[in-house]
This record gives sequence, structure tokens and C-alpha cells, in this order.
Amino acid sequence: MGQARKIIVDTDPGQDDAVAILLALASPELDVLGVTAVAGNVPLALTEKNARKICELAGRPEIKVYAGAIRPMVRKLVTAEEVHGKTGLDGPDLPEPQMPLMEAHAVDFLVDTLMAHEAGEITLCTLGPLTNVALALVREPKIAPRIKEIVMMGGGFFEGGNVTPTAEFNIYVDPHAADVVFRSGIPIVMMPLDVTHKALTTEKRVAAIRNLGTRAGIATAEMLEFFERFDEVKYGVDGGPLHDPCVIAYLLEPNLFQGRTCNVSVETGSELTMGMTVIDWWGVTDRPKNALVMRDVNHDGFFALLTERLGRL
Repeated sequence: MGQARKIIVDTDPGQDDAVAILLALASPELDVLGVTAVAGNVPLALTEKNARKICELAGRPEIKVYAGAIRPMVRKLVTAEEVHGKTGLDGPDLPEPQMPLMEAHAVDFLVDTLMAHEAGEITLCTLGPLTNVALALVREPKIAPRIKEIVMMGGGFFEGGNVTPTAEFNIYVDPHAADVVFRSGIPIVMMPLDVTHKALTTEKRVAAIRNLGTRAGIATAEMLEFFERFDEVKYGVDGGPLHDPCVIAYLLEPNLFQGRTCNVSVETGSELTMGMTVIDWWGVTDRPKNALVMRDVNHDGFFALLTERLGRL
């Protein structure tokens, strides 16, 4: 195996964020330089704590966790306790974290780390609202050409939205931040609802994770069983979409996913469609192509990879 790929995980855990972090920490192909927390699924005080809980669950208390933006750039914070529970990680009974929270702000960490590394060395994996990344770009525009790529979970096109008829949660929480990121010129790989709604945590798949018999496997199964209950009722399916781990799975096995490069623009003006990702899938405009937008996933291969890696923890 070659040199591990350097990544920073920007996240708002959230059960699916937690599973993505576990997948990253279980994969020797990835070198996690740090985890930056942002307000999103639950407020920042919980997302930074949850990130540390998950690092400890993975047996990786040395991972550096930084707290970032406490609210979106322009709008008031919208959270999703109805999906994730009051803690954001309802399901398993995880102990309070013992590892420290880093003193530096997440935006400072992003800027300093990107400026200290060679251009094209670091990939940003964004699992929540894009506030931290946008603030870093506004503060130091020189980081944009230094980022290898941003692999992100967010948005939707054919699937529409999951928090409004047109908007996916991560983009809706901070559409202005998403607009900054999509206009930045940084290479973007986008995992929208169109892909993640094809990666369902069926009863059989969750049982396979539970049957690993490890602390991490059992806790993951408990998280997924809590997390999926909301979407099973909402969509009438067996299992819920497992959004954020698609980001990490793409880094490990990109051939699991299929999509196309097209323009993505973010609606920031209309309350009716606020946070909509307008994806020019058919190339009907002359707007420049700025993202590789995924639409299909080999879902059996995805869950095989996830289960195998969780078994290493």
C-alpha cells in the first residue's frame, strides 16, 4: 500500500457522521489529521463532544478534535434532534469523553494545516454544514488551491430535499457557506441524497454489524437502529439512508460510485427553495462544471466494505 491519504473530517455528529468517522479511523489508507466539529445536527457543544466520543470508541484518543462555528454564516441555526435524538448520538450508551478538546478554533486549524502542507496533499471530508470550510476560505483564500479536493455529503437533485421539498439538511443549514464552497474552484465530489437514499441500513445489514460482537460493532448497530426509525416511517422502507459514510467509502473504493461532472449552484435568495442545490445534470446551461455529482452506488459493496472495516476496530 502506498502512503496514506491525508484527510480532515469536518462533521456534526449525528449517528451517520459517527459511522463515517469510525470507517475513516478503521482504514489504514487514510491519515486523519484532525476532526473539526460544526453546529448542525445538534448544537456545537454536542457535536464536538460526540466527535470525541467516537474517536474513543474507535480506540483513537490521540486524534485531534477542534470546535468550530457555533452557528451558520448568515441564518439562524436549524438542528435535527427529531432525527438524531437530544444528544445527537442517541442509541448506544457511550461514556463521556476523556480525551481533550483542542484549544485552537477549527477554522484556525484548517487554515494553518492547509498552509503548512504541500498543495494537493489534503482532502477535506465534509459531513455537515459547510460553515467551517467557508469561513476558512473567507479568512484565507490562499487555501483554496492547496486543497486536493472536497468530498462532501450534501444536496440532492432527483430526490429533492429531506428537510424542505427542495433542500437537503446540510446545505439548508448554511446555504451561504455552501455557495462559497461551490464557487471556490476547489475540486468537489458530491454525495447527494440521490446516492445516499440507495444505501439503506436494512435489518439484515444492521444485524451483520451487530454480529461483529465488538464494542464498536454493537454501538454502531444501536446507533443505526435509533437513526433509521425516523426515515423508515418517513419513507416507508426497510432501513434508513446511511448518508455520511458514503464520503469515506468513496475515498477507499471510488468504483462503488457512479456520477457525472456538472455545475452545482446553491439557492440563497428564495425562502421557498432556500438551500436547494441546482444541479445542471443535463448540461442545459453554460455554467462551468464545478462538481462530480454521484447518483448511483453499489450498495451491497458499500455495506460489505463498511462491515469489514468496522470489524477491525
